[in-house]
Amino acid sequence: MDGIRCAESAEALGEPLAGTSAVATTWLALEQPGPWGRDALSASHLDTGLARELASASAGTGVRIVLIRRPGAHPDRHRPSPRSVYLAHTTPGRTRLERTTFTDPKELLDLDFTRAGEGTTGLACTAVPQPLLLVCTNGRRDVCCALRGRPVAAALAATHGDQVWECTHIGGHRFAPTAVLLPTGYSYGRLTADTGARLLAGDPLPGDCRGRSTWSAAGQVAELAVRGLIGDTDPDTLTVDDQPDNDVHVTHSDGRAWRVTVAEHTGPPRPASCGAAPKPAVTLTAVRVRTWP
Repeated sequence: MDGIRCAESAEALGEPLAGTSAVATTWLALEQPGPWGRDALSASHLDTGLARELASASAGTGVRIVLIRRPGAHPDRHRPSPRSVYLAHTTPGRTRLERTTFTDPKELLDLDFTRAGEGTTGLACTAVPQPLLLVCTNGRRDVCCALRGRPVAAALAATHGDQVWECTHIGGHRFAPTAVLLPTGYSYGRLTADTGARLLAGDPLPGDCRGRSTWSAAGQVAELAVRGLIGDTDPDTLTVDDQPDNDVHVTHSDGRAWRVTVAEHTGPPRPASCGAAPKPAVTLTAVRVRTWP
């Protein structure tokens, strides 16, 4: 597989997407134009001291911070200007997307990250009724995200405007183009403009879903397995209770429940990112779904 990009390798091997979403109960998306480095929060034009403070404040709270910028040309003119900030909580039945603007990003340090991770509403100014799609284009982290993500982000932004943003690393660049839909927190791989349009039109599970960031990797696999079994795409109907032995309890809002046994499988070697040495792919699969009790 020498010379083959990581996304091409994972696609050729048919590596499963389920259970590969980043884990976060809440997403904080901060507009930051200009270039992004490999560790974008600290390797961008954002003040490095502020980056360290934000990383420290969010640690252990369930809040994941990503930088965003408008698709297309995005020069940083190094002068104060209003920046969009989105805060999204992903728990079923309590999903919420809020937006505010800051001229000075240091104002974010006033945010109570613990309460944000728990889903307290009203921490940002304005509720946003429409979904937001963040497409990873962080080429310094992995070139596949830039080569594959930027054209899709640009095509979607041309028709959906500020519902679509480029974002920094959200994990799983071997599945590029990758994206996360807010406020539900469902992540996607191998994104196309058509799939993105369906997501923004209100179809949360059109295919190539990696899982909901609210849950652990095993919980993501279990939830998607139950959805596939019962044909339910309503993001508010299922909740997940992970168990230590990967025996996952999934409950429907109508009272139905399932136990899903999730097992690890080792697949052929592939590079997890461009330039990395090939390693066996360890994936999670739902091997048994049974009604409960």
